[in-house]
Amino acid sequence: MMQKSATGSNRADVVIVGAGPAGAVAARRFVEGGYSVVCIEQGDWPDYRTSHVADEYLELSAGKQWNPLPNVRRGPADYPIDTSHSDVEPLIWNGVGGSTVMYAGIWMRLMPSDFRVRSLDGVADDWPLSYEDLSPYYDRIEADFGVSGYPGDPAFPDITSYPMRAAPVGPAGRMMAEAHNRLGWHWWPGSNAIATQDYRNQGACVQRGACMWGCINKSKASPDITHWPDLLAQGARLVTGATAQEIETDSRGLATAVVYIDRDGRTHRQEGDLIVVAANGLGTPRLLQLSTSKRFPNGLANSSGQVGKRLMMHPFASVVGVFEDELDPWKSVWGQPVYSLEFYETVKERGFVRGAKWNVTPTGGPQSMTAPFPWGGRPIWGDDFHRTVKDRLGHSVAWGIVAEDLPEDHNRVELDHSRLDRDGIPGVKMIYKTSQNTKDLLAFNVARAQESLREAGAKETIVAPMIRETGWHLLGTATMGDDPSSSVVDQWGRAHDVPNLLIVDGSTWPTSSGMNPTPTIAAFSLRAAEHAVESARSQKVAS
Repeated sequence: MMQKSATGSNRADVVIVGAGPAGAVAARRFVEGGYSVVCIEQGDWPDYRTSHVADEYLELSAGKQWNPLPNVRRGPADYPIDTSHSDVEPLIWNGVGGSTVMYAGIWMRLMPSDFRVRSLDGVADDWPLSYEDLSPYYDRIEADFGVSGYPGDPAFPDITSYPMRAAPVGPAGRMMAEAHNRLGWHWWPGSNAIATQDYRNQGACVQRGACMWGCINKSKASPDITHWPDLLAQGARLVTGATAQEIETDSRGLATAVVYIDRDGRTHRQEGDLIVVAANGLGTPRLLQLSTSKRFPNGLANSSGQVGKRLMMHPFASVVGVFEDELDPWKSVWGQPVYSLEFYETVKERGFVRGAKWNVTPTGGPQSMTAPFPWGGRPIWGDDFHRTVKDRLGHSVAWGIVAEDLPEDHNRVELDHSRLDRDGIPGVKMIYKTSQNTKDLLAFNVARAQESLREAGAKETIVAPMIRETGWHLLGTATMGDDPSSSVVDQWGRAHDVPNLLIVDGSTWPTSSGMNPTPTIAAFSLRAAEHAVESARSQKVAS
């Protein structure tokens, strides 16, 4: 039985690995339930001010310290990731707030069909829970993350309100909405975890358009702003610069402690009744694979052999339209002023299953005009440089296309003993190949996006058919299910093999959907933590 620890005890009721959205949401629910919480985070707090050159030069800071590629950034909290056998590069930020510190703030619930892919389309697996099971948790999470949006989209009939009004759709959003009206295609004003007014710990957005490089105005909702300041005031303990090395277990197979190394190289044991892992689709299987013992020789909670398998990464394409009209694309949220779900569901006549979500994406300021993304990787330098920049700057808009990625065992995460982090802990190797279904799905959606932009009046369209450096979403490597022989955790995130181990991040997803995953990761974490609180009297713990 999980009990509330006496004040001052070195043992915690709950030990959480990872201070991103999944970990922060779980921490809040346990603290609200009166339990002592210690969170182990390998990174540090984001430095929004001194790490930026200056407010007006935000694009320049994206090159190194705000680079989302850990293999480029190589900060103290980053571990080596071998991507030589992967079609997509992972984009991760390790620290308080997790990768939401660098996300665009796009906020989309999954669709009801996303939970029933096997039943509807005969592929992959159904989730062991439904949209209806998560719906009330979406509502609560949207309040906690300060979501702005416009209710009424018929695709989500149960969304009757958002905490704040939607961000302005802007000239580009209006133009694409009018084009879709003429085509008879779905569109809706964007929902984003970006405050459009002062809200709790968040400031009102001023539309710098630099959301993905850390929001210095604290408008974009990341847990370093929305959760952790309040949690620390409520008594939660957050240990930063602490790399989890292993989860220890006892002779009964119950988790007893998280072993971690601090920034000075010293080893610590943090004991707890309940261990919660929220380290993302790479970090979670890495920690489980590192946690071997006589009882768990192939890694913790891995009797199914599924830990690390079924990696899904949402292959991403972009289609840019260049226009004669002035669109001011730097004056916007970088999230989604407008989105479209016109081609989200399976239509068998297309020759592939599942679909994609589109979102209008600003193309940015002067430096962004010369970057590979979203311009298809074409070289820009040469005789036409000035003409090309003049054509693009202020006159372009993109559709970003998020493709559903089906789970396949050969796409996986493994320990890489040849590359060690600063503490001598093995890094990871990613093996990921894009399926033919995904390639066909993207090709179809790219063609439709070109049609959309031409309808809006684009004089030129530029296609990046699949962009390598877009692995923002890392899902599926500790999948949930009812059958312990083919899944790692149950519908509550509880490991089948280890009764007092919860996994609450995106690694639990059986399928990837075509949506940006943070809202569902957060809602699932809240549901899992609430269930753990409500069933605490029957919770098995190590003695």
